[in-house]
Amino acid sequence: MTDILFEDKSIIVCLKPAGVQSQGGKGDMVALLDEYFKEADPAAKTYPVHRLDKETAGIMVFAKTQSAAAELSAQITRNEMQKHYYAVVQGMPEDEGVFKDLLFHDRQKNKTYTVKRSRKGVKEASLEFRKIGSAENSSLVDILLHTGRTHQIRVQFASRKMPLLGDGKYGGGNGKLALFAYKLEFSHPKTKERLCFTASPQNEYPWNLFEF
Repeated sequence: MTDILFEDKSIIVCLKPAGVQSQGGKGDMVALLDEYFKEADPAAKTYPVHRLDKETAGIMVFAKTQSAAAELSAQITRNEMQKHYYAVVQGMPEDEGVFKDLLFHDRQKNKTYTVKRSRKGVKEASLEFRKIGSAENSSLVDILLHTGRTHQIRVQFASRKMPLLGDGKYGGGNGKLALFAYKLEFSHPKTKERLCFTASPQNEYPWNLFEF
């Protein structure tokens, strides 16, 4: 079972391990949580409201009721749920900046591309980043997503010749993908209290090259 950071009657906040799908696959997070609820909270059901790539580890929130799911989904639509990531990228980006691109996701290849013109299936993507460390010709960056496109962080950095370490799909070489969803902030769907959860990546390469 995954590590649980918070749970009440409306939501559960937990850490998704790398290699586990958020939803839509055998042994995904929905299945794991449904199994957990059988004993811990039989009245609950798992309602996914956002995703992380299978290769990405980090914090996720799941609703336990339909009404909670609807409210969290509405927050995402209104851009009121803030998602922060750590990534280790090849090379040395500027100290801080904003990336804006047009992205197209090819479902058959499960790969996203930057494109020059808007057309069917193309979506705007935006993020801001801040470099917070460097080691061995790589950099640790703190990323705030403005949009949540498939593989967005990975392709936006790779398209600027700074692929994430371990990202074989986008030119970052073999190994574990160096991307971790370390901070999630949103309003509780029932109490409306603003909640903020943080976690640190495991103390292993390449994260152990940096201080957190």
